[in-house]
Order: sequence, then C-alpha cells, then structure tokens
Amino acid sequence: MALPLIWLGGATLGAVMLADRREKRHQLEHKRRMGKAPSMPEEGQHVALKPSLWHPGHKQVTPQPGAIICCFVFGLIEHTGIWLDDHILIELHGNGLIRAVSTDRFLAGRTGTKIYIACSHDHQPLIDAGVLERAESAIFQYREYDLFDNNCHRFVWSCLTGLEESLPSFNDLNLRLAVHFKQQIYWDEARV
Repeated sequence: MALPLIWLGGATLGAVMLADRREKRHQLEHKRRMGKAPSMPEEGQHVALKPSLWHPGHKQVTPQPGAIICCFVFGLIEHTGIWLDDHILIELHGNGLIRAVSTDRFLAGRTGTKIYIACSHDHQPLIDAGVLERAESAIFQYREYDLFDNNCHRFVWSCLTGLEESLPSFNDLNLRLAVHFKQQIYWDEARV
C-alpha cells in the first residue's frame, strides 16, 4: 500500500521541479528579449542557458564560421564541434578522426535533432580569433580518442586556445568557455 503512495509522491515532486525549471528558463528568455539578461558569470553559475531537448528557445541563431556548437547524444551527453561554413562543421569523431562533416552527418546516429551554438547574452555566437584556422588545420588528423580524457570537448578547447587540456565533460568545457570569454554561456538553437 505504501509503494503506490511513494510513487505518487515522487511523480508529484518531479512534476513540481520540472515546472520550476521551465518557469526559470522562460524568465531568463524573457530577460534576454528585453536586453536585461546577465552577461557576467555569477558565483558558481557559468552556463546561464543549457541546451535543452524539452524546452526549445524562442530565438534561433545563424551559425558563423568558428562558432562552438553541440548536439545531444542519446539525450544524456553532448557532442561538440566547430562550425566551418554553409552546413559544414569540424568534429572529433569517436574513432579518433578529425573530420569536416555536414550538419546531417553530425546529427546522424545521435538522438539529437538540433544543433546548439555557444552564445552571449545577446544571442551572438562566441568566436575567438584563430579557432577556425586551428580547426581547419586539424582536419584528417587522428587523436587517440578517450571518452573522458581526449574527447570532442578537449578538441574544441584546443581549437579555441591552442592548449591541450583534459575536459572530461560538457560542464567542464562550459566552465572554461565562461572564463575564456569572461561571460555566461547561453546555448541557443542554430538556424540550419
């Protein structure tokens, strides 16, 4: 008898948490439309708006060469790369090959159907000088791929900074991006 009550309580708590998260996201998106969204990272918060399969944003951003992009893999982890041009991007594939692929190929075999771009509070893609040149020069090279130590996030970071540093997760990449660009990171859906 107690088990159904526990399930009901858990479902109710989950629904309340989801509704609260959705409301906070809508408030942040409204602030962005009004030009009042925070640009600087607050203590412990470097990613203001994460990519979301469940809460689509209200604005799509046109990718620009050198933009940092991501998509979901099986709804659990994110895969990152660098936008090259005209529906082509550069990624480190799981077999270790750095390659230029179409947006369709980037999403193929993954559960995500959308590409997201790392942006500023005012929907501008965050791009740094030299990122595109480093990414293009790496095409057709191999890396000893490792899911936690030598992954797509490390590749993106090396293209951005020229540094080879371990980034085990998407959150680690976001923390570094916020420090590098000196602002909060907003992941907006790409207009592709």
